[in-house]
Amino acid sequence: MRAAGASQSRIWAAAVLSAGWIAALAVSWPGQLSYDSIVQLHDGRTGFYHSWHPAVMAWLLGLGDSILPGAGLFIVFDAALFFGALLSLLWLRSRVSPIAVAVAIALLFLPQCILYQGIVWKDVLFADCAVAGFVCLAHVEVRWECMPLRFALLAASLALFVLAAMVRQNGFVVLAAGLVVLGFIAWIRSSAIPALIYAIAAASLALAVSFAATSALDRHSDHGQGPVAQLRLLRLYDIVGAVVQQPNIPLDDLRASAPELENLIRTDGVRLYSPQRNDTLVGSPALQSELADTEPELMKSQWADLVAHHPWLYLRVRALEFGWVFLTPDIAACRPVFTGVEGPAGEMSELGIMPRRSPRDLALQDYAKSFMGTPFLSHVFYAGLALVMLIVLLRRRSPGDVAMAAMLGAGFIFTASFFVISIACDYRYLCFLDFAALASLLYLALDSNYLFQVRAIWSGSFWEFRSDARKS
Repeated sequence: MRAAGASQSRIWAAAVLSAGWIAALAVSWPGQLSYDSIVQLHDGRTGFYHSWHPAVMAWLLGLGDSILPGAGLFIVFDAALFFGALLSLLWLRSRVSPIAVAVAIALLFLPQCILYQGIVWKDVLFADCAVAGFVCLAHVEVRWECMPLRFALLAASLALFVLAAMVRQNGFVVLAAGLVVLGFIAWIRSSAIPALIYAIAAASLALAVSFAATSALDRHSDHGQGPVAQLRLLRLYDIVGAVVQQPNIPLDDLRASAPELENLIRTDGVRLYSPQRNDTLVGSPALQSELADTEPELMKSQWADLVAHHPWLYLRVRALEFGWVFLTPDIAACRPVFTGVEGPAGEMSELGIMPRRSPRDLALQDYAKSFMGTPFLSHVFYAGLALVMLIVLLRRRSPGDVAMAAMLGAGFIFTASFFVISIACDYRYLCFLDFAALASLLYLALDSNYLFQVRAIWSGSFWEFRSDARKS
């Protein structure tokens, strides 16, 4: 009877998640596209990639667009990564608890599932790739003895991690974490030497694939200075923030070689500065023009001087800016909700796409905005939830737990990387942390026997209550 009930629960949970995937596509079809989405879709259709955005994202959009014009097939692929990962979790355990069905139903109502999976953003693609990659590694640990399946899952996880690393500049965190956990799984399932071989082989393959893919895409790019320009903007943002907090800070390098830029930083920059985002600095065309005319090396040396000689000031500036992206004290200012289609008129005309703000878009927007100000649209809440689950997984260490714990750990490290690189508080930047926490919540809810083990952990009698059958 218990086996039949567990089987029914798996069927119900699978049906719920499948319905969620269909619903997420239905409410957003053929996709929610913001300004950046339109630019990348245009790049994908023309096959010419501008360096301001990841070329692989444009390539994927172009691939789908060549089959079915628009971003429809892209959101099908993107959402399939996330919902497919959640679905596959149901087969990581021999039983599926009715609790997992309830959790699956609850997840579907959250904006991270019903809305974000239909938005054409690189942040969502990155998060979906990362979650799916770690879930594949969880299956690797559970199904280690089946060699063909093991290598198929390893190949899938490696491909997903490489794609994640190519989609976001700091996505290498996920790839590195995946390689480490792969080596650890091989070590606990085999021995040290095979673990080392697995890790080295996977790292070599990942680097080779990344290099080959990047080189191939670069041949069709503008070979521009997108990353250089982004780094220069980040340094300007930090320097202006430092001047705001300490007006008399010397900017000797700029004063000697670019006095007009220094003057504009102390006047227009200070007036326009906001820790929420650097976009406000665009309000001074003179500042932007001087920045464009200034050698990147000069901005680098002035920024390095700030870090080296005023480290506490630099850390205060960074803490203030990171606080906005992580704590989102004004959630509306951090733009957690986007629906519709909007973008540059020229690209939209060439794509044959009209601006869209349909009644369906407005209804979805209102629904998602109803979560603003609640824990369910808060990185702090998901970080707390993830921390609790990380402790549980590290203490429990059942098959599959290592990979899921690594996913949460990677989420924390990825989030922490924004302490250094954050220039805006947009909620989507840290959606990987939310997605990882939600996937782990479903994973822990799968089997009531494992939930019993968790209760035993906190009672201090884990080994007393854990039977040999549960160990396996």
